[in-house]
Amino acid sequence: MCGIAGIVSIDNRRAFAPSLLEDMVLIQSHRGPDEGGIFLAEGAGLGHARLSIIDLSTGSQPMANENESLWCVYNGEVYNYIELRPELEKRGHKFKTTSDTEVLIHHFEEKGPRAFNDFNGQFAIAFWDISRKRLTLVRDRVGVRPLFYAIVEDQFVFASEMKAILLHPSIRSEMDPEALDEIFTFWSVLPPKTLIKGINELPPGSYLTLENRKIEVKSYWQPQFPAEGCEDGRPLSDLVDELKSLLIDSTIIRLRADVPVGAYLSGGIDSSAITAFIRNYTSNPLKTFSVTFEDKNYDEQEHQLQLAKYLDTEHKTINCAYQDIGEIFPDVIWHVEKPLVRTAPAPMMMLSKLVRDSGIKVVLTGEGADEIFGGYDLFKEAKIRWFWGKNPESNWRPKLLERLYPYLALSPGKTKIYLQKFYRAGLELPRAPQFSHFPRWSTASKIKAFYADGFRNRLGDYDPVDSYIRTIPPAFKDWSYLGRAQFIEIQTLLSSYLLSSQGDRMAAANSIEGRYPFLDHRLMEFAAHLPPKYKIRGLFEKYILREAVKGLIPEDLRRRVKRPYMAPDAVSFLYKGAPKYIDEALSSESLKNTGIFKPNMVQNLVRKLSKLASDRIGFKDNMSLVGILSTMIFHDQFLVNFAQISSDKIKRWREKNIIFNYRGKHEHRRDYTAVHR
Repeated sequence: MCGIAGIVSIDNRRAFAPSLLEDMVLIQSHRGPDEGGIFLAEGAGLGHARLSIIDLSTGSQPMANENESLWCVYNGEVYNYIELRPELEKRGHKFKTTSDTEVLIHHFEEKGPRAFNDFNGQFAIAFWDISRKRLTLVRDRVGVRPLFYAIVEDQFVFASEMKAILLHPSIRSEMDPEALDEIFTFWSVLPPKTLIKGINELPPGSYLTLENRKIEVKSYWQPQFPAEGCEDGRPLSDLVDELKSLLIDSTIIRLRADVPVGAYLSGGIDSSAITAFIRNYTSNPLKTFSVTFEDKNYDEQEHQLQLAKYLDTEHKTINCAYQDIGEIFPDVIWHVEKPLVRTAPAPMMMLSKLVRDSGIKVVLTGEGADEIFGGYDLFKEAKIRWFWGKNPESNWRPKLLERLYPYLALSPGKTKIYLQKFYRAGLELPRAPQFSHFPRWSTASKIKAFYADGFRNRLGDYDPVDSYIRTIPPAFKDWSYLGRAQFIEIQTLLSSYLLSSQGDRMAAANSIEGRYPFLDHRLMEFAAHLPPKYKIRGLFEKYILREAVKGLIPEDLRRRVKRPYMAPDAVSFLYKGAPKYIDEALSSESLKNTGIFKPNMVQNLVRKLSKLASDRIGFKDNMSLVGILSTMIFHDQFLVNFAQISSDKIKRWREKNIIFNYRGKHEHRRDYTAVHR
């Protein structure tokens, strides 16, 4: 986990102040507080905020090849760097360090963009070729690590976070209404779009080149599924053995670090599997961390403690109350850089702070298992709705839906009226690409009823679903119902929400690096070719994964039905003595001045929800309040008061004695704070 930044003159003439690049690094120092680095050359500058994990003594960045013709800044990890290095040495490449960064530089020097297919990891990398004056940016396959860019007055500016780009004095901070409309559909903004007009996000599995004033973006990887009926036909036992082997290896290589590594323990099978593999197949000391909830509707402590005791881990927990979410929510929005429709990221930021306070920099987590093995209720919904859609008038087929969501106080399966209205959405269109996601996207879109007329007019006839469907590959139509659902889930929720808002950003807020064994591309590609019946057997999700961990975790946990991670939403902002920012953000005056939402409708929503108990507030109202409040916070932080907020944060990082290593044209070392005091 690090932060990267850079400025390149597109015409090779326009100069920039090195102090701007320093500020771009400093405002991302939460991502890498251990050291700062700057490289300066004619027409280009690279910056790096380092979280030192591998090669603590000689792994500083920016880093170059032997003759310093190719420079690199890099956020993330490529876990198979040890395996890649020997072949490079045979080809004559000389190494000065033991870091993974230097391996990437030489491998890119050797193979160019073809090298990216060889990298097993999570990364956002920038390469600057001095002789060709060529910039190359690349992002990992599923977008674990973020990377943004903008063109500002003949300068190409990039960074790990948008806030660094917004420091450029010539950029205009203006919200893209289409991006907000996507959040209120998919829960996220789909790359390359972002909330700020003019700032783009490099899509997962893509690379960008800038050379001779020409910018090209190309894809090198995308999830692929076999045609229906052409899945892997081997016996289940063989597939279980291969899955187990892949999981063991993907877990072990993600333990590569020169600092202690811990693990998150949610109480579900995904994190339990990862923790069990660490315990049973490595000698690593095992520290585990969990978040618990004061509201028992969300709490999983019983199962977390059961597994921690079973695996004999050194376990720590942090308890989350409504007040905690309400108090830290503005900080959450500052780090995710977008509005949210759920509060779930907030407890994850509390958890990463517990990890950091415990002296751990790296944690392994179970994200990705639900997407690749069919773990979400959405996949089971799609299976039932597909079956139901073959005979829409059947009385017994929709009854299968009543078996879903047994863990919710307001289970959608408890009322026939809800079944008819919610799950019938799109039922008549079983071959529509978005068939599996009709119910979720329909629920999220209810927030749009609060749009002010002027904002709705700015949107015009924009349809986010139609816009997304046009990007789906032609082969999609030949995949199974589950393959299609998984593809959409990976593209719209995993990359842009779970790994971003709930993953990278919440860990980076406290200088923690999250690692995801289930998102090893070898494992993802293996899982994509599994028959649907081995992922969901009947309505029992992640069947093959459960088989792979047989005997490694307690049997009752292995067979336990998935309960998704959730956190208290609207109730976290409506308690007595709630922070003042909530009333200010939702006041009629603020809403009117912002011009996004109808003040009267928002006020009525707040009054309505203030009278309800937490377990009596439905999905639609919870999402509406969180979405509206987070949009107002985002608007204040990034559109109205960004200059003051960013200045204050940069000043505080200066006071922490960040040491900047300068390389390149003006090579020297200096103490940044000593110069600026």
